[in-house]
Amino acid sequence: MRLWIVLGILGFGLAMLFLNHGTGRTFGLGNDDFGQLVQLAAIGALLATGFLASRGRMSEALRNAALWLLIALLFVAGYIYRDDLQSVAGRLTAGLVPGRAVTTTDASGEQILVLHKMEHGHFQVDAQINGGSANLLVDTGASSVVLSYADAERLGLAPETLNFNLMVSTANGTAVAAPVRLDSVAIGPIERRNVRAVVAGRGRLDQSLLGMTFLGTLGSVEIRGDELRLRD
Repeated sequence: MRLWIVLGILGFGLAMLFLNHGTGRTFGLGNDDFGQLVQLAAIGALLATGFLASRGRMSEALRNAALWLLIALLFVAGYIYRDDLQSVAGRLTAGLVPGRAVTTTDASGEQILVLHKMEHGHFQVDAQINGGSANLLVDTGASSVVLSYADAERLGLAPETLNFNLMVSTANGTAVAAPVRLDSVAIGPIERRNVRAVVAGRGRLDQSLLGMTFLGTLGSVEIRGDELRLRD
């Protein structure tokens, strides 16, 4: 019974806090004040039910009170430090799933997009292009976004209809390419529209590149160890 009473109080309080996170107020109180009230209510209920159930077994009552106090503090701490916990979870996801861009918050409160280095030493990212998805190699040396012929086909750009009248330098040497305009390129919450790009000739490029026509529009592109940080 004590367990359900305490969990009921904490569950109700946390539900109200999350529902009213955007407004900053719950039942007329600031969310921080309401969180403290929930904490005190849970502690009070814990102590009251513990003493009533102990019937003179003071040591057991105190032990139970300490245990439930710890649980209550963990619940409240989870809410208070929810942003930090989300940041840690994001970093873990970025490390475990290379190529997936994860949004985190830095010390100044600004959002940044974090990528982790792949085994081959480069940074790759899953991007949304014209509503489709493609895996791109981040290349600050590329003057524009460069799509492989296969990716262009998969994204519905109909490369067979393009005019391959450009000469570009790639890791495999000089190749012909066709200029295109991409309706949208998005990595996580960062999106750019009407992005200049080129499509490499058939068989001339194995990996599409995320170049400066996208990267050059960002606030900063920073490498810290095995992390690439993109700031909008």
